[in-house]
Amino acid sequence: MRATSRDIRTANRYRVLRQAIAESPASRPRLARATGLSPATVATLVGELLDQRMLVDAGFEDSGGGRPRGLLAVNPEGGALIGVDVAETYVHVEVVDLTLRTLACAHEELSPHDHAPAALVRRIGGAVRAATARASTGAPLLGAGISMPGMVDREGGVSVYAANWDWHDVPLLDLLSGEVPSPLYLDNPMRACLVAELWFGAASGHEDAVVVNLGTGVGAGLALGGALHRGASNSAGEWGHTQLVLDGRPCHCGRHGCVESYVGAPGIMRTLREIGAGSPLLSGEDQTATVDLLARAHGDGDPVAARVFAETGGYLGAALADLVNLLDPEVIILTGWVARALGAPLLDEARAAVARHALSRPLESTEIVLSPIRVNPVSLGAATFALEGALASVGHGHG
Repeated sequence: MRATSRDIRTANRYRVLRQAIAESPASRPRLARATGLSPATVATLVGELLDQRMLVDAGFEDSGGGRPRGLLAVNPEGGALIGVDVAETYVHVEVVDLTLRTLACAHEELSPHDHAPAALVRRIGGAVRAATARASTGAPLLGAGISMPGMVDREGGVSVYAANWDWHDVPLLDLLSGEVPSPLYLDNPMRACLVAELWFGAASGHEDAVVVNLGTGVGAGLALGGALHRGASNSAGEWGHTQLVLDGRPCHCGRHGCVESYVGAPGIMRTLREIGAGSPLLSGEDQTATVDLLARAHGDGDPVAARVFAETGGYLGAALADLVNLLDPEVIILTGWVARALGAPLLDEARAAVARHALSRPLESTEIVLSPIRVNPVSLGAATFALEGALASVGHGHG
């Protein structure tokens, strides 16, 4: 789709506000230099953001003998944003101010009974209400970003396909509109994690970056040439459903041998069952408890855990090597609750396997790291979807 002048104006507004968040307070000339926009464009956009109280005047800086330059700061009271991370096993909600500082959060574990659309919508609504009540902010609520696993139709607000729940074409935002009285913006966790890393994490300052999200499901968020890459149908990044093992393990998507069936939490549990049948590390079907036990056992030198880490890291490294060869990124960032739980030992195993499988030239220029973001990156990224939506409505009628 060709970008309209309104789309471009929204994108430029987003760049100016993002830069202001990064180095608040900032002068107009500094914002122009950092964003590459003309001083006249920045002056116009800053005027709009001041009108909306998203920015406020913050005094002056000495300009070395010339006229003092006016400084601008992001106004924390200018609005509140909600970021919702809906995962296969939990709902996590964060309420943030315009500086993207967390005001309050709510976290609810999901049971298999919550996976029907109507039940899940009720759980999301309850978590949002709990978080907003705790935030007790007087700032206007600008919107809620909802991150949903699987493929989503961002414009239509539809969960097109969620393999782990067998969802097909669920009109999620329509269902949620009665539960969350706010403008709603839908996307998936790969995109949310990527945006969070570009703003605050290991992708900051990089043009070509991949964020790999390891949880129950697995996916990749792609930034190519400095821009988020969505693909023709907003489905780019379904790396978890690329084939790793010919005629391998069955996957929720109905195919066999997918990356997800080896490095997602259920795949890791299957590897543990194959290596140590009846192992005390297996906590029934509880993914979070099993992954945590596995991490602790590895730290204690348990040989079964060491084998699971080596095998999982080998599969992960082979799959990451494909991303290295295909995309030649500057950085690959591992994020998601499985990556956080298994941490540096899994990263070490994966790096060793990437070195065996990737071509040497692209590998030399690719760094592979764990996400440095300490808060929930999906909720943070989802909140920025709401911010982007709010910015699209600024100045509507004269943009």
